[in-house]
Amino acid sequence: MTSSKPIAVLVTGAAGFIGSHTARVLLARGYAVVGVDDFNDYYPVSLKEDRVRHLLNHPQFTLHRGDISDAAFLNSVFEQHSIERIAHLAARAGVRYSLLHPDLYQQVNVGGTLNVLECARRFEVEQMVFASTSSVYGGNTKIPFVESDPVDTPISPYAATKRAAELLCYTYHHLYKFPVTVLRFFTVYGPWGRPDMALFKFTKSILEGEPIEVFNGGDMRRDFTYIDDIVSGVVGALERPMGFETINLGNSHSEALEDFIALLEKELGQKAQRKNLPMQPGDVPATHADISKAQRLLGFSPQTKIQDGIPRFVEWYKGYYK
Repeated sequence: MTSSKPIAVLVTGAAGFIGSHTARVLLARGYAVVGVDDFNDYYPVSLKEDRVRHLLNHPQFTLHRGDISDAAFLNSVFEQHSIERIAHLAARAGVRYSLLHPDLYQQVNVGGTLNVLECARRFEVEQMVFASTSSVYGGNTKIPFVESDPVDTPISPYAATKRAAELLCYTYHHLYKFPVTVLRFFTVYGPWGRPDMALFKFTKSILEGEPIEVFNGGDMRRDFTYIDDIVSGVVGALERPMGFETINLGNSHSEALEDFIALLEKELGQKAQRKNLPMQPGDVPATHADISKAQRLLGFSPQTKIQDGIPRFVEWYKGYYK
């Protein structure tokens, strides 16, 4: 980037797994990053604090602590900074937790997104990227999932609120003409990941000699996507305003859960004890992304297979929790 004043990007969820990685890459590319996060206690706040600690000393990074569902707070952030682009990554995540707290998911994922869109409209941002999820495909049995597939049957409050937010994004683009790119993420994993995700939970349980919870008898498949590949797609979308687009970001390989567990056992040098459980409400047996649109529009090309990504996570985990 050659301009004397760096482009300012708002990253919501900057202390989150994907948000902190995205902020780091944006800073390395010369952007000024304005981070927003509420540091909620869905999982240990200490992990979130540690994710942003390495960002705080960067001269082009500013952190605001607050909730995107608080419109006055978010408006004040925009008033303090000349924000030109938005990476809206903040959300209440997790299918199973959404069954217990649907009101919280509506408040943040729908209401918070509406607040972000209102600020984007009022302050005339030039590009917004919204983080959605493969969960919006619901019980779709056609594999792989394509952006043109029907997404009218979400099977969890999490999926429903993300789909509602996608629709709000389209509405604001249609009415106010600013570009919005919706990115549907597929099972993101890697260093600094979320403790409620399978790789993190399995690693912790195996190392502590506790059984891992294996749903549907292990007959599950997931399109596991490494964090660096996801971030490359987010940054690519931020740098390519395209009107309105919905794009899958996945690894384009649906991996059997049993193979995933076997790789983790090999890397840890320990066999997993298993607690077999039935399929959970709101869950789906398989995900698989068709990424041809991402390849065409973003030059997206995932580089990391689980054979490489799992060892990188384990190395980080052992170092962080030593």
